[in-house]
Amino acid sequence: MANATQGYRGSDDYIASKPLMEIVNVSVALGKPLVVKGEPGTGKTLLAHSISRALNKKLLIWNIKSTTKAKDGLYVYDTVQRLNDARFKDKDISDIRQYIKLGRLGQSFKSEEQLVLLIDEIDKADIEFPNDLLNELDEMSFHIHELDEEVVARHRPIVIITSNSEKELPDAFLRRCLFYYIEFPDDEMMERIVKVHYPDIENKLVKEALKKFYWIREMDGLRKKPSTSELLDWIKALSLGGIHLEKIGSEIPFLGTLLKNEQDTDRFIKLSNAQGGFGFKRRF
Repeated sequence: MANATQGYRGSDDYIASKPLMEIVNVSVALGKPLVVKGEPGTGKTLLAHSISRALNKKLLIWNIKSTTKAKDGLYVYDTVQRLNDARFKDKDISDIRQYIKLGRLGQSFKSEEQLVLLIDEIDKADIEFPNDLLNELDEMSFHIHELDEEVVARHRPIVIITSNSEKELPDAFLRRCLFYYIEFPDDEMMERIVKVHYPDIENKLVKEALKKFYWIREMDGLRKKPSTSELLDWIKALSLGGIHLEKIGSEIPFLGTLLKNEQDTDRFIKLSNAQGGFGFKRRF
């Protein structure tokens, strides 16, 4: 396991490529957020978990939704609770501080030690969301207006930002960040990933499953290509089901672990039969 002085080198349960390890370490050294893109199943979100474990630092996760505002990550003034307390007159409401609740970014600034902060799926929010965070991420500080106080980061957090490319991120925001696109793993890298999760799995089973997995991914017209998580589920199902290698070679057992909608299943059947594949009938 790596530590902060050695830099990030992946973790026991996350295999990172050399370029990815290098950009993470540059991000930490420069104190700049790292924006990570890649198709589903490439390990964007899990990267932050891996960095947290490898560098032995606490992880804070800010899950972004369509309704999330930038200020939510700084602090929230709970006016509703204060009104309720005033109504029932069972609490001193003169101290506003007790109604100020720090968000994930605010918590990372106030922490006594450096944290890893994951801002997950930033592109789900409004288009102005990234720009609204520019100053806070740049200056590592923000103002709490209700208290007239400035919160300045005690330690600059390691910020990992994931995006699924649902919206383009603003240029002004990207200029203040580093960027890395995680390519979908090739079969050699994927075999290593499978072995991390299932170290005792039979090698021949893994190789045959990978052959069929990539064959499916290369089919044209699929709405959702199977990702790493689907592959891991499929291999586990094959192992638990005691499926023989010959059966994997002649058909695709448990296809529903790989393809998750009717359109892709129909597409797979048609293309497979047209290519002289397994002679599938609609039985999924």
